[in-house]
Amino acid sequence: MKEYLELLEDVLNTGEKKEDRTGTGTISKFGVRAEYDLQKGFPAVTTKSLFFKGVVVELLWFLRGDTNIKFLKDNNVKIWDEWADHRGNLGPVYGHQWRSWGDDQIYKVIRSIKENPDSRRHIVSAWNVSQLHLMALPPCHVMFQFYVRGGEYLDCQMYQRSGDLFLGVPFNVASYSLLTHMIASVTGLTPGRFIHVIGDAHIYNNHIDQVKTQLGRSPMGLPELRMTHREHIDEFTVDDFSLIGYKHHPAIKAPIAV
Repeated sequence: MKEYLELLEDVLNTGEKKEDRTGTGTISKFGVRAEYDLQKGFPAVTTKSLFFKGVVVELLWFLRGDTNIKFLKDNNVKIWDEWADHRGNLGPVYGHQWRSWGDDQIYKVIRSIKENPDSRRHIVSAWNVSQLHLMALPPCHVMFQFYVRGGEYLDCQMYQRSGDLFLGVPFNVASYSLLTHMIASVTGLTPGRFIHVIGDAHIYNNHIDQVKTQLGRSPMGLPELRMTHREHIDEFTVDDFSLIGYKHHPAIKAPIAV
């Protein structure tokens, strides 16, 4: 995960001070990019621990088209609790947009990859302007695009309007890398690269000490993703995924800015 650590260090050293909606304040840089080669291992951060089960459960929740936190809580994942209403609802967030914004975007992009691999329209978007006011949080990772390279490899590029580099971005990298593996599986392709483009990439002021601690640690080798092959995207379950040989430094606690 040297790509992530280089990004973290660059923003810490060259970013500008910005205010934000939480009142916490950030060090921020606009328009950054990192690329992860999925053939070299699964990009799970090793300079602290990654909550991999949370990555899996949340991604499956998105792919179910679900917008209530019950599925998350049933799997002991609490990352959306703070934004849900008293019934556990979040409004038409990611899952709704991926699967129910007019057509089923996930189904369509899979079919498009299979039937017209060289298309430049393998795109899924969550930025539904007409429904932003109904969402508990507007999408941070707003759209992603697939690219079939050499007729064999599946690459994914995701645009994220806002990225919390310490807490959120390692989770986002793992999530979209996992999604790339899943889409490659159901389309008969090989996972290639995950390319991450972030608009406002920031470090919260109350994460600076934690970032410095993390940058003082030496990264370890990347783990291998072990995944059950499925023919259909909706057939994947929580038990289909595991990380083999995942070694990491201890967790580093930090508050969430809400």
